Amino acid sequence: MNQLNLFIELTRFKKPIGYMLLFWPCAWGLTLGFDFSKEIKTYIFYLILFLLGAVLMRSAGCIVNDIIDRNFDKKVFRTKNRPIASGKVSIKLGIIYSLVLCLLAFFVLINFNYLTIILALGSMPLAFTYPLMKRYTYWPQLFLGITFNYGLILGWTSINNEINLVPIIFYIGAIFWTLGYDTIYGFQDIKDDEIIGLKSTSIKFKKNPYIFLCISYTIFFISILIISYLMELNKIFFIPMIIVFFQIFFVQIKKLNFKDPQNCYNIFKSNNYLGLIITLSLILGKI
Repeated sequence: MNQLNLFIELTRFKKPIGYMLLFWPCAWGLTLGFDFSKEIKTYIFYLILFLLGAVLMRSAGCIVNDIIDRNFDKKVFRTKNRPIASGKVSIKLGIIYSLVLCLLAFFVLINFNYLTIILALGSMPLAFTYPLMKRYTYWPQLFLGITFNYGLILGWTSINNEINLVPIIFYIGAIFWTLGYDTIYGFQDIKDDEIIGLKSTSIKFKKNPYIFLCISYTIFFISILIISYLMELNKIFFIPMIIVFFQIFFVQIKKLNFKDPQNCYNIFKSNNYLGLIITLSLILGKI
């Protein structure tokens, strides 16, 4: 039981916000590409596959991140008790866990078409090099956005077996979504990160983060409006989009207190509801 608890802690399984933020872009791409006049079972089946893939790959990514960052995690108050940083789980065992999770994710992946499989395998280097970026650039959140929203392309290709302008525009917009929410998340550790020499957009824009967040979220919101026009979504789509606008610019930005770590974490987690609302909006726009 102790090893099981350590594994759950290592993979952050009790913190679903991580894998849900990985899952929602997959759901967006899948919903955009799916023809709801056809059998709905296919849509539900692919949603389940993408959710499983998100859980498995996020869990593997957390382990790799903890292995790479173990020496930094020891110096940060929030992360010093993580299993690998604290020595409760060995690096060797962590690598074994990560490989097993990746293997299970591959078994999920082979249920899709060849283009989706190839594109997904091509994203693997992005997934496992992201933790290194905070050592060299103030834009690790950009690399996270490129990685975390890649599923939007995969969701689209799983249905259409091709790529066009629609998922690319939405993908670019979603990257700015991640730039916003992960900058908010980064304010939790900003003091420790500055002391140990790590970089982030939270540090880069710490004097006035609101302008950066407004720009990032505005680009994201505009990308949604553009794809709604290109896909000719029906007018029902725009009703829940009012909630999306309110959640972004009032709940996340206006209520943000970047000097309060708990406030930052709560606002960061609220993006899970945003992902759900956008998914439901796209479904309503397609049916």
